[in-house]
Amino acid sequence: MQSLKELYKIGNGPSSSHTMGPKRAVEIFKNKNLDADKFRIILYGSLALTGKGHLTDYIIEKTLQGYETEIEFDVETECTVHPNTFDIFAIKDNEVKSHWRVYSVGGGTFQIEGKKEVSFEEVYNEKSFNEIKKYCQENNCDLYDYVVKNEGEEIKEFLKEIWNSMKTTIRNGLTIDGMIPGKLNLDRRAKKLFETKIENETDSLKQNRLLSSYAYATNEENASGGIIVTAPTCGASGTLPAVLYCMKEKYELMDDQIIKALAVAGVIGNVIKTNASISGAECGCQAEVGTACSMAAAACTYLLGGNLQKIENAAEMGMEHHLGLTCDPIYGYVQIPCIERNAIAAMRAVESADLAMLLPEERKISFDVVVETMYETGQDLKSHYRETSEGGLAKKYCRNKFYNNEMNEIKV
Repeated sequence: MQSLKELYKIGNGPSSSHTMGPKRAVEIFKNKNLDADKFRIILYGSLALTGKGHLTDYIIEKTLQGYETEIEFDVETECTVHPNTFDIFAIKDNEVKSHWRVYSVGGGTFQIEGKKEVSFEEVYNEKSFNEIKKYCQENNCDLYDYVVKNEGEEIKEFLKEIWNSMKTTIRNGLTIDGMIPGKLNLDRRAKKLFETKIENETDSLKQNRLLSSYAYATNEENASGGIIVTAPTCGASGTLPAVLYCMKEKYELMDDQIIKALAVAGVIGNVIKTNASISGAECGCQAEVGTACSMAAAACTYLLGGNLQKIENAAEMGMEHHLGLTCDPIYGYVQIPCIERNAIAAMRAVESADLAMLLPEERKISFDVVVETMYETGQDLKSHYRETSEGGLAKKYCRNKFYNNEMNEIKV
């Protein structure tokens, strides 16, 4: 498995696979072709169908600022390798100087067809959770120790930076009123959720209100193109920070404890990324918000003092009860149902952790089995339920409205 530095990334929303991945790939390609006269980009599959709503064209044009740039949305060509596919050409003297075919595979990570210029080092020998659990048991260490043994002491500073960024995003999101960019005309709700005073509010209702406000804060920032952390993606960026922030406030935890929980969550995310997918375009929202829920459930269980088996059980429940979840963003914006979905997943993560602490450790379904099941389920989902805005809520909402793939651009 790769480093947690390839899972957690700080960057602009609204989509890790549609903005962060293409931006990183285009930056590298541009730097290899600085003498080009112009660049031509052809977006396919999900990138073509939801690219304007996800700001793909905006981020590419911004990255290539100063160069003539031509972007084409090809919704006809079949993507046989990955639904997030695009071609980028460097043109000089009216001839193609260089060409990459890029696959944006989720979480800001990308692959280049037939190229080895961009490689991501494998730092973990273990690939499944069962292998990781066996290693930890044989070496008498927990998941945080496992991460440090493989990544080195420097991973602590990296995770500290990630946590600080998550906190900043939540705090920013809780202070902003107004409307989220885009033609849905969606009001920001995080601030109101956070400040709402409910008469005779129970402790559990207060926890859910605060937890939801933290998730909304992050995902509203993401939908507005603000700075977030992929956890594991932009669209699913609110669930884990919300749970960690809530746990820190509720139990007055130190940042060092939260950083350890971030490492635990990262192991869970890495297992899913390695053995299945964290891409909504490949496996639906179960791969994004489902993964985020698993990560958050594992982190929460760790902070509650759960052992390795209880952490696995919580992560398994977090994913199991998201199986089959579709990715159907209305107009291609990472707004409805994405923002609310993160809040629901945050509450489900806490419930999964609580249930894992209450139940016996023995379970019929392992985490590895549910990860494998998620991937197979995602492959069975029809393409219009996998981040194309052609099915589900996106289709129903727009049924009686004028709608085509040439959507209005978001003003950033």
